[in-house]
Amino acid sequence: RMPKLHGIHHKDAVRVFEKLGYHVARQSGHIVMSNGQVRLIIPRGNPIHSITMGGIAKVAGLTPEQFRELL
Repeated sequence: RMPKLHGIHHKDAVRVFEKLGYHVARQSGHIVMSNGQVRLIIPRGNPIHSITMGGIAKVAGLTPEQFRELL
């Protein structure tokens, strides 16, 4: 089972992915971030649902632990 990423604010998620070289490509109801290869779609809900956040971290190639360490 995947450890949960609880109560993450979308601004914190954006900050973590910016550290990893992603940039905000577009934003509206969701924030679309890209590093040129991978596109991440971050919902603006606060907090972001833990399963959703775990899935986004996984697309970026991170484990929940790695994501948490970058917060």
